[in-house]
Amino acid sequence: MRCGMTLFIQGYEDWDRYLARERGEQVPDLDPELDRQRLSGEIETALMAEDLGFDSLWTVEHHVSPYTMIPNPVQLLTFFAGATTRMDMGTMVVVLPWHHPLRVAEDITLLQYALRGRTPHIGFGRGAARREFRQLGFDMNQSKDVFAESIEIIKRALTQEVFSFSGEHFTFENTSMRPRPLDPQALIDAFHFSWGSPSSAPVGAAHGLKPLIIPQRPWDEYHADLAAFSRARADAGFAPARPRIHMCVYVGETEQEAFEGAHRYIPEYSQSALYNYELSSNHFATTKGYEHYAGMADLVTSQAMGASYLANHVWGTPDVCVDRLRAIASAFHPEEFMLVFRYGSMPRDVAERSIGLFASEVLPAVHDLDLEAPITYDGALAG
Repeated sequence: MRCGMTLFIQGYEDWDRYLARERGEQVPDLDPELDRQRLSGEIETALMAEDLGFDSLWTVEHHVSPYTMIPNPVQLLTFFAGATTRMDMGTMVVVLPWHHPLRVAEDITLLQYALRGRTPHIGFGRGAARREFRQLGFDMNQSKDVFAESIEIIKRALTQEVFSFSGEHFTFENTSMRPRPLDPQALIDAFHFSWGSPSSAPVGAAHGLKPLIIPQRPWDEYHADLAAFSRARADAGFAPARPRIHMCVYVGETEQEAFEGAHRYIPEYSQSALYNYELSSNHFATTKGYEHYAGMADLVTSQAMGASYLANHVWGTPDVCVDRLRAIASAFHPEEFMLVFRYGSMPRDVAERSIGLFASEVLPAVHDLDLEAPITYDGALAG
């Protein structure tokens, strides 16, 4: 089984100042050294991943806040494509409502060239952060429809030398994209979709995308999502697909070290997600397509989210981490794990110590896991 490393590049220490400024309070200017050190350090750490044995490198897309400081995941991965020779690259995710779809098709085509025979696994999503939609100038209420049109346009741009499209949001007439992809079907076959609300799971599946799980709820709840995903893929004529699964990981040499590190840094990550998505706000109730989040607003607290993330993600001694990953693999038959090792206020040396332990004592066991056939959820399909 495959295992990749994921970059978040969070500016967690700046959240208090950032939110105070957003509320209109007088705050000091940002010290740019905070971003410089975090970006530079994480890039250097990621350049170690190939030699440590990881199979792929993944990253995310976010804008304007300290949540993650990666506004263009394909651009960042193109750098790593040139700096490596063996690893694949992946996005989790490119948020299509924030982009012109033809530009996305162009960017992932160039990434395919830069990888020189390796695979770009492009995950797509709709986005769920009001702040990002607002400051980028896009209407969050239109995200579902824009997403659907964008996927169709990207597929046409990759597979047809000249294509046309007429939709509510985009119109193309006899449009070409150059350069042509090395292998358009290989790009499309590696398209994935990540969702936050259960009702969104079939949205990407109906377009033939494969499932990409970024856990925000208890693991058992994802079987229902994956059943709906499987049904939508089958209805659209696509074969069953294994999911790819992302998690935060913290490895300690002792139980005490693992407990202390996980209980400090994983809740910081969950807190940053609460800030970024404004999960305790009631704005989702008036935003089309985000009803699931509206139902969560009264239930979400920092303490509850921290406990949930500690329960869902992977931390402990190497043996404990191996057991946890084996159990998740047995339950979901994934294609690959994509794991983030640095998040919250975690210093670089702490992250690299955890990465080193994982690479030497956990990664070989993950590689030894059998790649199981996809779970077809036949009962759901029959229904």
